Amino acid sequence: MPGMKRLLLLMILGAVAFAQGPQARIKIDTDRKVGEVHPYLFGNFAEHLGRCIYGGIYEEKSPLADAQGYRKDVMEATKALGVSILRWPGGNFASGYNWKDGIGPKDQRPARPDHAWGDIDSNRFGTDEFLQYCERIGVAPYICINAGYGTVNEAREWVEYTNEGRSTYWADQRRKNGRDKPYNVKIWGLGNEIDGPWQLGHKNAEDYSKFALEAAKAMRRVDSSIQLIASGSSNFGADWIGWNRTVLQQLKSEIDYISLHTYIGNREGNFENFLANGQNVDHYIEITEGLIRAAQSGVRNPRPIYIAYDEWNVWYRARSSASEFATGATRLEEIYNYEDALARGMFFNSFFRHATIVKMANLAQLVNVIAPMFTNKQGLFLQPIYFPIAEYGKQRGNTALDALVSSPTYQPAGRKPLGYLDVSVTHDAKGGAVYVNVLNRSEKQDIATRIDNVEGALQPAVSVWEMNSNDFKATHTFGDDRRVAPKTSTLTARIEKNGFSYTFPKHSLTILKLKVQ
Repeated sequence: MPGMKRLLLLMILGAVAFAQGPQARIKIDTDRKVGEVHPYLFGNFAEHLGRCIYGGIYEEKSPLADAQGYRKDVMEATKALGVSILRWPGGNFASGYNWKDGIGPKDQRPARPDHAWGDIDSNRFGTDEFLQYCERIGVAPYICINAGYGTVNEAREWVEYTNEGRSTYWADQRRKNGRDKPYNVKIWGLGNEIDGPWQLGHKNAEDYSKFALEAAKAMRRVDSSIQLIASGSSNFGADWIGWNRTVLQQLKSEIDYISLHTYIGNREGNFENFLANGQNVDHYIEITEGLIRAAQSGVRNPRPIYIAYDEWNVWYRARSSASEFATGATRLEEIYNYEDALARGMFFNSFFRHATIVKMANLAQLVNVIAPMFTNKQGLFLQPIYFPIAEYGKQRGNTALDALVSSPTYQPAGRKPLGYLDVSVTHDAKGGAVYVNVLNRSEKQDIATRIDNVEGALQPAVSVWEMNSNDFKATHTFGDDRRVAPKTSTLTARIEKNGFSYTFPKHSLTILKLKVQ
């Protein structure tokens, strides 16, 4: 049992380190509540881009697809991933998409140029196919309207098509297309990245806010129960704070969320600098939270507004070029490695620590395109990033805790010092469990840590989930997708003064499940 021997060795090393004093400390207090780890933090994103939809989610006539054209292997992997909400149809694609092209008999739908990614869209996968797919896999749908080249009336009619129960023109068109009862789509995005000059129909903050305000009004006249997400800034090289300030000030009485997008990369090949990107994520969240509070200041009974981090991932290898766009060759088929898997912990730890304000997050994307799974005509494989996403998802519904954390620090290039240990903690009160999520960003240093608990007696049985590899660039492929899969075990901790010692291995992601009575 090599795994058990290794864990015992780590415990021994930890005990030896504590004879000289711990290097780090994590103090847990279940009374220090941050907020619910909302189920929507484990969302995903499916855009009409490359092989995400066609050849990924949907592949008509494939022996791996069902009668409706949905890939059965992708459906099963999506369910196992724990996806809670799925964003569609984009992304940049949404800003040039006319939803009416994607309804009705498939053979009568028009093929259209995709002016976002340079491809041709057959429109064989449209609103009904998306919403029925969400029902099949048990996730909430999130539709992003066209706030680029689209109109307010098109957005209003889309809500009527999906949600209207009475006999109206667009509701009857839905019935004509085979769906009697409404889909009742509750989450709608008011456009995508409209602040970016790369976006079709790019607008300044004032013009976007005017459009979004009228769209919100019209959409809510159809269904007052829907929730709306404003297009927050994703153009962090510009005045992103000014954009978000204007949008929040103008839309604070209409929106339920404002979006943030972040992609990171490791072009320099520096492991520790790469994982320091968590500072940016924390910064974007905290600044936007402050802007929300400022917009609500002085308003009696303000409408609650949360952050939807509805695009996030590692993305830097499979970037498109002008020639790829011109030929429709843009596929964004990123092959992920071990260090990219560790970055999942960095993102989720930040989302958990800010659980009071971050209530949605959508990994971009689901399959093939910067995604945790990859398909071909014969099957699929799971990328290394798949496993931590699925494991963190088991903490949905828990309460995030404000843990006290101290650890050795380092100085990433161009950044302020930060701790090697990146930590989040959640509490399952019903199950009597505390989850300690620890990313050790050190490339070379194991870190002995004292874990203390304040409320309730710690039990000695500790469940351990760990990802670790000495090959930072290890990847998966078809038939070989367990090279950097996690290892699980149970150890018996030596409890002293309601705490114990544990050594977090260098360049690792660990989730400890503690029992508290």
